[in-house]
Amino acid sequence: MTTSPPRDQQTTGDLPPLLPGPRRLLKHPRLMHYNRLAALVLLANTAFAWVSWPVAAPTLGHAALANLALAVVVRQQYVINFLFRLATSAPTSWPLRVRWTLGKVYHFGGLHVGGALAGTAWFLASTITASDGPARTVGWTLITLLALVIATALPPFRSRRHDHFEKIHRFGGWTALALFWTHTLLSSPGPWQVGVLAVVTFSVALPWLRLRKVDVHLERPSSHVVLARFDHGETPFAGSSTAISRSPLKEWHSFANVPAPGESGFRLTISRAGDWTGAFIDDLPEQVWVKGITTAGVANIEVLFTKVVYVATGSGIGPCLPHLLAAQVPSRLVWATRDPRATYGDALVDEILAVQPDARIWDTSRHGKPDMVRLAHEACRDFGAEAVICISNKKLTWQVVHGLERRGIPAYGAIWDS
Repeated sequence: MTTSPPRDQQTTGDLPPLLPGPRRLLKHPRLMHYNRLAALVLLANTAFAWVSWPVAAPTLGHAALANLALAVVVRQQYVINFLFRLATSAPTSWPLRVRWTLGKVYHFGGLHVGGALAGTAWFLASTITASDGPARTVGWTLITLLALVIATALPPFRSRRHDHFEKIHRFGGWTALALFWTHTLLSSPGPWQVGVLAVVTFSVALPWLRLRKVDVHLERPSSHVVLARFDHGETPFAGSSTAISRSPLKEWHSFANVPAPGESGFRLTISRAGDWTGAFIDDLPEQVWVKGITTAGVANIEVLFTKVVYVATGSGIGPCLPHLLAAQVPSRLVWATRDPRATYGDALVDEILAVQPDARIWDTSRHGKPDMVRLAHEACRDFGAEAVICISNKKLTWQVVHGLERRGIPAYGAIWDS
């Protein structure tokens, strides 16, 4: 373990040169795979409208239903796990460029955005062309609600009012689904329309059918962190996450599961990062709500590579820890955090060092903030890793991911799409 700046206080060696202009352009954040998928859905719908013009009234409704079904189903937990399993089934013998792209599977939220926007547009066209009657009234009500849901999901609102976004998205989505059923039944639907709506409804309801209140055992090594231990008959796979809540109709927060090899149950690392987590740490509950199933997270893409480097700051160590413990893929850890032992406890730090004796742990309280792009590159170069997985705050994650990718190094990190 390195807890102080080695080799001239920072890192040694220059960063690799930037990729040629066209390839580097494709690594720009605005052209990330999330946005590409959203654009692909919108372009496909535009092409369909072009070849079908003028679009018949029934086709407008069918297109709206198909796109809105895509928007809902692609966010279903079983579907997410299936997409991850499919993408990560590629062997490491495949060309790196192919595996690099497959690793972007967690950008699937772009399909959700594209489907929601296209579906709303088709439904607006269908409502405008519909004759007067109860269905048209329901249609305009649904359009108004969908516009509200979309507007509050835009980054400026979502980042500043995330709790409000979550409530509007949940209750607005449920209301929109009920209105869609009403509109469909008023419009003399065919069997396939009812079938698609039934699948969408089941998809929405399924996580809530598994809603339950479970015991939690909490350890608070410092005022910044709580280690939550669960053992209610489920041992999740490494790299999955669990959503917990103290009030299930208000807000949910997802945390990375940390199962220990050979032990039942799992842990969550919860750090102070807002009102909800602060209240959780200050007022430790004996029970919390969980729902749905454990869901694959970004770091599951590690199996696509022969070696990986994990880059974490602060409590970002939580999502990395299960992979470090499982050791399914050879890895090297770079962790920058404030006074690790005082903040997270000796037991956790010793557990990390037991599986990562060569970890580079940078104490920011002693040495300030490091250049994480250079640290990541140095670890990647020295370890011979094929990819870097970064778990940090939004700003630093973008710095590391795009700082490395535009230099030809596959890098991955959360995209905060929900």
